[in-house]
Amino acid sequence: MATYGIDVAGVHRELPLCKASDTLTIAAFVIFGDVELTVAAASALLKKAPEFDYLVAPEAKAIPLIYEMARQSGRNDYFLVRKAKKLYMNGVFESDVRSITTAGEQKLYMDGADAARMRGKRIVIVDDVISTGESLRAVEELVRQAGGNIVGKLAILAEGDAIGREDITYLEPLPLFDGNGVPLG
Repeated sequence: MATYGIDVAGVHRELPLCKASDTLTIAAFVIFGDVELTVAAASALLKKAPEFDYLVAPEAKAIPLIYEMARQSGRNDYFLVRKAKKLYMNGVFESDVRSITTAGEQKLYMDGADAARMRGKRIVIVDDVISTGESLRAVEELVRQAGGNIVGKLAILAEGDAIGREDITYLEPLPLFDGNGVPLG
C-alpha cells in the first residue's frame, strides 16, 4: 500500500493513502491507539493555544487528543459535540455537517448542560484534521448558539484548502492527492 510520510510534533508516521473517489485520494491520519503521537501533538498544540476556559471537539477521532490536552493543561473537563443524541442529553442544540470522510449529511449535537457551562467562556475548538472545514463550521455554530466565545481553533493537521486558512492553528499541512496518489497543488 502506498503511504505518505509526515513528521508531527517530532513523531514520524507513514500514513496509508486511501481512495476517496476516482479523482481524490487522502492520507489516512488516525490517532486512535497511537499514544506517542497523541501525547506529542497535545503538548505542541497547547503551546500554540490562546488562554481558554474550555476545550470542545467533535466526536470521534479528536477524543484522544482533547482528553490529552485537558489532562496536560490541568483541566478536569472538556466538551464533546456528539454525532447522535443520547438519553442523558437535555436541551440539545444541533447543526448539520458534511465531512470529506463520511458519506452523506450528518448532524452534530451539543448537550444543553454543556452549553450552559460554556456561556460567556473562552472556548478553543480542537480537531485532529481540518479539511473542508465543515465539521469545524458545525462546532462553531453550536458554540455560538451556546453563547461561548471562540478564542481559537486548533488541529493537528490542515488538509487541502484548510492549509491556507488564517483562522486556524495547526501543526503540519497535509496535502490531498489525485486519484493516482499524486499530491494536488
